Amino acid sequence: MPHLIVRPFETASLDRLVAEGELCTFRGVEEGHSVELLGVRYEGEPFVLEIKRRSKDLLIRPDKISRPLDVGRIKRALGALAEAAGLEILHSNIEHRAGKPPLAEEADKKIRDFESIETFPREKVALEVGFGSGRHLLWQAERHPETLFIGVEIHTPSAQQVLRQIRLRSLQNVWVLNYDARLLLEMLPSNRLETIYVHFPVPWDKKPHRRVISDAFVQEALRVLRPGGILELRTDSENYYRYALEVFSRPVKSEFLVEKNRELEVVSKYEARWRKMEKNIYTLSLKALEESPPLRLEGDFDLQAPPSWEKIASLPKKPLLREEHFVHFGHRYRFADGSGGIVECSFGSFDRPEHKYLLWREGEGIGYFPDLPVRSATNLKAHQTIGATLHG
Repeated sequence: MPHLIVRPFETASLDRLVAEGELCTFRGVEEGHSVELLGVRYEGEPFVLEIKRRSKDLLIRPDKISRPLDVGRIKRALGALAEAAGLEILHSNIEHRAGKPPLAEEADKKIRDFESIETFPREKVALEVGFGSGRHLLWQAERHPETLFIGVEIHTPSAQQVLRQIRLRSLQNVWVLNYDARLLLEMLPSNRLETIYVHFPVPWDKKPHRRVISDAFVQEALRVLRPGGILELRTDSENYYRYALEVFSRPVKSEFLVEKNRELEVVSKYEARWRKMEKNIYTLSLKALEESPPLRLEGDFDLQAPPSWEKIASLPKKPLLREEHFVHFGHRYRFADGSGGIVECSFGSFDRPEHKYLLWREGEGIGYFPDLPVRSATNLKAHQTIGATLHG
């Protein structure tokens, strides 16, 4: 990940950039903590940089909650910060590497792009969950230009690699989302997708609760699939196959097909390796048979402002556990100028939580940063718990 290692300096000097507001938007400090947070807005995108004080230098890098998928944007932001603040760089990895193709920015989607989405640029829409190297996703997109393919991948380098391939191949029918596909499904309109591909997900034999295939996932998949649409799972894991067989057999008004060692025109390098090892490859196809009711979610993510920063700083440090969701408030950083602060916050479903900041400014209120949570039923319930805790 892009970073700077700089000679120690007085970080209060960055407050000048915050006051100017061109690059930096806040500087947050936590008492007794070696990390400060620096809010930046670069090329129209807000995110946070961590400034970690070490024995002989300072490390500046993007945080894990808000960092953009475009590594080039992070590098440019770090370079702009170093120049604007006059930092003495001891080491960095922000230099541009010649010959590395840029990302296809038009294909790089954010989860907020799917909020209340009703129309797509193509009539046919397919989704691939966990596309890895992207070989299958890109192959499908090249052969079916009439279909929009949405690829969802939580592994950031894989998403970046596919965005470069989209640019190199001049593809116009692929969207890439670096996010949890289970949350995306909860936002998509009903009866809209032709196919959902889940090829070779992580088996998670020792932590089965982390598997992407679950009763809840299958229910959402059947909702967003049009009648006749297919949820296709491929796996080399005997355990996953038997588990999925049980899950796929439970929904009513659907039917499924099981195939063993079905040949595909395109295979990943891992599947090719497994075939050489003579491992069995299972394909389970679940077909939606009926139209589903429209998606309806009530509520919003507005937060009434608490009376003071002291109230925010006193939020409980232990997780708040409910039957269907949780809320956990993390580190709290007060803005250096006293005008507000920011709190790490994890919440939502136990197996697919959200990670955001709560940003409070005196006289302006409190909200989520860098953007709103995914609009799902579980997140809306967690939001209510956050609001009740802030004003309890």
